[in-house]
Amino acid sequence: MATPKTIGAGEIHAAIDRLAAGISQRHHPDHPLLLLGIANGGIELARRLSKLLSPRRAPAGTIDISFHRDDIGRHPIPKEFSPTHIPAEVQGATILLVDDVLFSGRTVKAALEELFDHGRPAKVELAVLVDRGGRLLPVAADYSGLTLSPAAGENVVVHLDPKDNRKDTIRLEPSGRKSAVRRAQSAIP
Repeated sequence: MATPKTIGAGEIHAAIDRLAAGISQRHHPDHPLLLLGIANGGIELARRLSKLLSPRRAPAGTIDISFHRDDIGRHPIPKEFSPTHIPAEVQGATILLVDDVLFSGRTVKAALEELFDHGRPAKVELAVLVDRGGRLLPVAADYSGLTLSPAAGENVVVHLDPKDNRKDTIRLEPSGRKSAVRRAQSAIP
């Protein structure tokens, strides 16, 4: 069994800073931007990016994909339910979907379906902390902080601590029941 690999807080914070810098370069400060963290992994990242970009210019909200998942029969709605909260009008807005890990593209597809239930934005972009490859749908991130190439049997587990960012970690660990339990435990603040 492979040993889990860990990326520490310093490298994570540098990646988040690169994301914010890339977003700032493409978007004029006078043009509002709406950040929507995909529940649950993208919520804290969206909040942090909003702070770096200025909350007035780029408010952060939440988009819940629970009812748009194509695997809802195998993965029921989590107990840590985070309802969709969009702090501004979607119609005609520039939206930045934010998530912790981009893998197959199915989560992004579900987020787009939920977003379009609320209106028709002028533009939608995607920012992810980790792009791990392995797409099953034609989805690409406009901004990515880190690019990892885990083995087929490894999971990328991101923990962004909302109270103490010194505890932020990204772990590559073998997939399976034990790692699923660890992922669930690490998601609890």
